[in-house]
Amino acid sequence: MKPRISVLTLGVAHLERSLAFYRDGLKLPTQGIVGREFAHGAVAFFDLSSGVKLAIWAQDDLAHDSGLTKAPARSASFSIGHNVSHRREVDEVMEQARLAGADIVKPAEETFYGGYAGYFTDPDGHLWEVVWNPANLPPQD
Repeated sequence: MKPRISVLTLGVAHLERSLAFYRDGLKLPTQGIVGREFAHGAVAFFDLSSGVKLAIWAQDDLAHDSGLTKAPARSASFSIGHNVSHRREVDEVMEQARLAGADIVKPAEETFYGGYAGYFTDPDGHLWEVVWNPANLPPQD
């Protein structure tokens, strides 16, 4: 398998609520919800860096499409890392997420590897880490 992950899809309980969280709260660029004309097709895509997309899709529809039983999100199963270029950006993004309705799971603090990071969950419990790691800085946009 070649490393070509291009879309990360999150199953959400309320598509409109999650659209507002990511679009209006976190300011991620999107064209909004598309695919409403298809049964189980309504989805929103957000542009991330390097051509990667974040998608939100109703949990019922994701379960239907995959054939799996719908289950609640488990925050400790995985995290989505949002790397920033400057230490101060961690606090800025954490505050932006809090104002958007995120639950701050762990306020930003110094890390064991010399960085600075904190965690929040989105309205569906998906875990995000906001991190400044001086040894692994993101490309400049």
